[in-house]
Amino acid sequence: MSDYTPYQKKIIKRYYDHADDIGYQRLSELVSELYLAQGKKLDSLWKQVEKALAKVKVDEKMVEHIMAKKDPKVLADVVAKLARG
Repeated sequence: MSDYTPYQKKIIKRYYDHADDIGYQRLSELVSELYLAQGKKLDSLWKQVEKALAKVKVDEKMVEHIMAKKDPKVLADVVAKLARG
């Protein structure tokens, strides 16, 4: 990290400090996209959801449950709970 200026280091630190918030935001965007998507796009979005859930460190059993149901409402409920803390 010595190749970065102090300003760049602060930006990088803030990014990682707020990585969970960024992940929750991405998940909520994916919920919206899931409600509107059809066909092959749905499969692609669910793969993105699985990756995003791993990034925000959701319990493995919860991820399995969400991916088994593949219901945007279930995902929306989980995201709402995560965002509240």
